[in-house]
Amino acid sequence: MEWWRVAGVLMMSMTGSGMAQETGTTRLLPPETAGGMPLMQALQARHSTRAFGGQPLPPQLLSNLLWAANGVNRPDSGQRTAPSARDWREIDVYVTTADGAYRYDPPAHALIKVAAGDIRHLTGAQDFVVTAPVNLVYVADFDRMSGAGVEDKMFYSAADAGFVAQNVYLYCASAGLAVVVRGLVDREALGAALGLGRHQRVVLAQSVGYPVGAAK
Repeated sequence: MEWWRVAGVLMMSMTGSGMAQETGTTRLLPPETAGGMPLMQALQARHSTRAFGGQPLPPQLLSNLLWAANGVNRPDSGQRTAPSARDWREIDVYVTTADGAYRYDPPAHALIKVAAGDIRHLTGAQDFVVTAPVNLVYVADFDRMSGAGVEDKMFYSAADAGFVAQNVYLYCASAGLAVVVRGLVDREALGAALGLGRHQRVVLAQSVGYPVGAAK
């Protein structure tokens, strides 16, 4: 995917991909929130795939994917497409591609760059993570979970990350994308590469791309 760089300024530029970028921030295209596969058909089609084509996801598809995962669907309150316990909103979605690693900012519907270079190999132990065009990483920020003990933080953040992962599964079923959620991750190495703090924990990862042999 092409990422347009505008160094040292906050002025936005429109690229040929249709995305605008500020310093360190890539504005995503507005998500397409109408249409798609009926829910019951998406549930029928939902499945895991562990083989991916190498084609990058187009900007519109990436925008739709991230909004479906955990985007803002009620602008008045800022609440999301995925539920969270006590409305903590503790799950952050990180996006790793061949170009770098980014944190999804749901209120701005934008990507904030957190690491340069390709760190997809750190998002899991399976061979396919290196070539899947997008590996999503779900990170819990325990500092947002006020009033919760350690056990509750672990439990509720795992449940909330699962809701996000299921949103991604259903979107991918509707869009004809390949997807699999994964728990086998070197959390220490990946957390260091993403610049995570002690109060943050990698919960799950999820690979997304076109099925092998899909014509685009």
